[in-house]
Amino acid sequence: MSQQGYVAAPPYSQAQPGMGAYQGGFGSGPAQPLYGHYGGPPQAPPAGVMKSPVSSVAGMPLSPVSSQYNPNVQQNGAHPQSYPAPPAVSAPYGQPPHSLYNNMASPGPPPTQQLTNQMSSMNLGNYGNPPPPASSVAQQPFQAPPPSSLAPQHMPPGPQSPHMSPQMSPPQSPQANMPMAGQSMAGTPMAGTGRPFPGPPPQGPGGFQQPGLASAGQPGYPQQAGQFGGYMAGPQPNMPGGFPGAPSALAGPPQKKLDPDSIPSITQVIEDDQVKQGGEVFSTNIRGQVPPLVTTDFTVTDQGNASPRFIRCTTYSLPCTADLAKQCQVPLAAIVKPFASLPKNETPLYVVNHGDTGPVRCNRCKAYMCPYMQFIDGGRRYQCGFCNCVNEVPVFYFQHLDHMGRRVDFYERPELSLGSYEFVATLDYCKNNKPPNPPAYIFMIDVSYNNIKSGLVKLICDELKTLLEKLPREEGMENSAIKVGFVTYNKVLHFYNVKSALAQPQMMVVSDTAEMFVPLLNGFLVNYQDSRAVIYNLLDQIPDMFADTSESETVFAPVIQAGVEAFKAAECSGKLFIFHSSMPTAEAPGKLKNRDDKKLVNTDKEKTLFQPQKSVYEQLSKDCVASGCCVDLFLFPSQYSDMATMADVPSHTGGSVYKYSNFQVETDGEHFLRDLRKDVQKSIGFDAIMRVRTSTGFRATDFFGAVYMSNTTDIEMAAVDCDKAVTVEFKHDDTLSEETGAFMQCALLYTTISGQRRLRIHNLSLNCSSQLSELYKSCETDSLINFFAKSAYRAILNQPLKNVREILVNQTAHMLACYRKNCASPSAASQLILPDAMKVFPVYMNSLMKTAPLVGSTELSTDDRAHQRLSVTAMGVEDTQLLLYPRLTPLHNVDVDSEKPPAPVRCSEERLTDSGMFLLENGQSMFLWLGQASPPDLIQNLFNLPSLAHLQGHMCALPELDNPLSKKVRSIISSLLEKRPNSMKLHIVRQRDKPEMLFRQFLVEDKGLHGGASYMDFLCYVHREIRQLLT
Repeated sequence: MSQQGYVAAPPYSQAQPGMGAYQGGFGSGPAQPLYGHYGGPPQAPPAGVMKSPVSSVAGMPLSPVSSQYNPNVQQNGAHPQSYPAPPAVSAPYGQPPHSLYNNMASPGPPPTQQLTNQMSSMNLGNYGNPPPPASSVAQQPFQAPPPSSLAPQHMPPGPQSPHMSPQMSPPQSPQANMPMAGQSMAGTPMAGTGRPFPGPPPQGPGGFQQPGLASAGQPGYPQQAGQFGGYMAGPQPNMPGGFPGAPSALAGPPQKKLDPDSIPSITQVIEDDQVKQGGEVFSTNIRGQVPPLVTTDFTVTDQGNASPRFIRCTTYSLPCTADLAKQCQVPLAAIVKPFASLPKNETPLYVVNHGDTGPVRCNRCKAYMCPYMQFIDGGRRYQCGFCNCVNEVPVFYFQHLDHMGRRVDFYERPELSLGSYEFVATLDYCKNNKPPNPPAYIFMIDVSYNNIKSGLVKLICDELKTLLEKLPREEGMENSAIKVGFVTYNKVLHFYNVKSALAQPQMMVVSDTAEMFVPLLNGFLVNYQDSRAVIYNLLDQIPDMFADTSESETVFAPVIQAGVEAFKAAECSGKLFIFHSSMPTAEAPGKLKNRDDKKLVNTDKEKTLFQPQKSVYEQLSKDCVASGCCVDLFLFPSQYSDMATMADVPSHTGGSVYKYSNFQVETDGEHFLRDLRKDVQKSIGFDAIMRVRTSTGFRATDFFGAVYMSNTTDIEMAAVDCDKAVTVEFKHDDTLSEETGAFMQCALLYTTISGQRRLRIHNLSLNCSSQLSELYKSCETDSLINFFAKSAYRAILNQPLKNVREILVNQTAHMLACYRKNCASPSAASQLILPDAMKVFPVYMNSLMKTAPLVGSTELSTDDRAHQRLSVTAMGVEDTQLLLYPRLTPLHNVDVDSEKPPAPVRCSEERLTDSGMFLLENGQSMFLWLGQASPPDLIQNLFNLPSLAHLQGHMCALPELDNPLSKKVRSIISSLLEKRPNSMKLHIVRQRDKPEMLFRQFLVEDKGLHGGASYMDFLCYVHREIRQLLT
């Protein structure tokens, strides 16, 4: 892999107007909103920064001369002992920075010589190594600090980089590697004044930098409709075409448009990795080995480290010291998916049973026996790889060592030779020291007027008859051990006795919702096989029983409470499947009121829209976790339902939330049933508690996921399934050693579906390096963006969105500037140089900033924003990757005979063609887009219609037609639905129809519909920020 970063920059003539197709700057038009106007000046300057008495251009404070990266970056995270607290005067999170606009009247129009279309002639031609240019500044591969001599070192004779994309020609001349923002940047009126930068901004909670003074008054770049910041009044300094009559809109001939193929492409990176490592075997025997991308098809053989399906890291080479970590600001985190499903050709986890003695563990740190334990003294003792404590080997576990010092039974014991395995847990690991009962599933159906009228109740009852046959069961077992129970409810709850001895089910009503109890013990939770006839009877009767209901009010908290009480009484753990219609307004605990207020959007109070209403629900989460009760919520709202509060319990119990707005059986029925089937059948563990142990020098400090934390180390989950991931952030508490590296062990204690208590262990070893170049080389962009998404989504609970977006951009610029400063070869400041492993990071970051939770737009539903915020919290790396960069696949030229799926194209409108047909999916939504000039035979083959004009709206599935194209397209769609954790409803959209707007918001390389920059504009902006950090 080439070590030189990705280089970009064209020769620069004079400043030109307009970015290619945009007239006059980045999109003209009066009063442009800003891109988040990256922070106004804070209330009081932080300690150590004097406010200059002389006001500079546009009233910004002048920057004091300061070191590039201030060593005293403060962390106000959770660990006061390791970092000093922030100075009292820095702007606190909750306080709004002053608006940037009051003092932005520029004394006169700014000179033309600016950031004007920095990228318009950027040939950004080459990933990897350019040929040695004739100039003295050669781009040599870096090994550490750049060498002092500038002669080219061991350069390949030509551009042999594996990342050379097919559309790119090698640069013709030295200048092809070329300024990104013209030399003109140096002379802008704001250079050096826009942002006093005393070192990186201090850390805030969740790995977020606090935008103290760091971002004082830097105008962002404008963008089209929708506002990231507020609308701005008056001229905007330093932005071409930011306001009518800007000089940049006048001078110079029109510029040729920049070729978007020349900037790093995610589809290209994915394709290159698939070519390089697709179909290969990835052996986990090497420490700190970077795995193939999540999008690549590969096979894993476990040889001592956990498979990347279970754990992925943001970097596989940790910096040796806290100072280095602080300098580069690359978050150190692991994304753990303890129950990840393995493909059929990979070995399932071995189960180790040490009988009554239980698993062998270190006496001091309690780490479990694993490949990182070193046996000494002829095999009689072992040294723990995590805390270095020397332990006696228990007599039953003793074994001699071979000439290499390895135990003779090394290959016979999974816990010595593998990265992942399970132990059978002894009674010490069980509640009350007695073995658990098998878990139970309770189906709780809201039978209020809306759900009956829509046909939902009948749909659920019909489906359950067949679905209950498919409850998850242990390998080799004929039937599932999971027990089932049924409740219906509106304002009151109805429990059903379905004991196998009964001829008819019996109903018991509890109308006192304030004091919830379960009215029957025997006959509520039953074995499905035994009571099948009674259950069938019940499922037939429920829709008829409530057919004439006029009750439209519902309760919600008492329903969850009833589930908890049932599990307590039966002494088992389990899951509630709640099918609910609307906000619970009936008089009962947990009653909610409508608090949706669009006036709060883009204010400091916007965060309250994402915060659950403090009430019964907090205590409920606690009770659920204590009794191992996981809640899955299927919500069918027709209006605002306070998703932030209703989804609070599921998102703390390892549950999922599914939302079907304005549900109609005809169009949404199949989509909902696919979700329900996947949800009921997926592999899962109950009553789980996870702990992450690390070797000395670093430790886990923060956790993100659908989890409950009652203390700082134990991650509690009422259930954990194959799609749930926990993102764990690490911090240094000492220096790490390059020789020994760094180890982590995730231990998950849980109850299996048959009621056995087990420990699932995942181990991973990482490299440590004092060279930042090593860290950047072994970064994983997909894991990084998973971490950033989760920490940003948590941060919006307690700070304004504007600050959070600012922090994301600052940290992006910092990570890239640090690479440029410490790892890249010397080169002109106008070049944008990105680390090879992170070259597409800006695409993902820009896409993240355009997601619903982070866009302050009143057009987006509050519930949808809250729903996305909560679902991302539990996602693994492949899910966030797909969500932030949807797959756009052309299907009009698909080879119907080929097994291989067609290659995706870049996610931009420029890739669509009038005569084309494209499938777009991001794991949550799926669109089939049809160009207005689609050939009639294509429409005939797919829809059995003579032309596109005959296509009816609201079609949500393709008709089954007997021709190769129809079969191929349907098989592509169904294999995607099979593969993704959630079902996706197919939307068929025609070019230029109204519903097409919905489709366009997923084209993440383009400007956002509700605000947000295009990828190209964002890259320019980040480049400008990097240059400002480096000057």
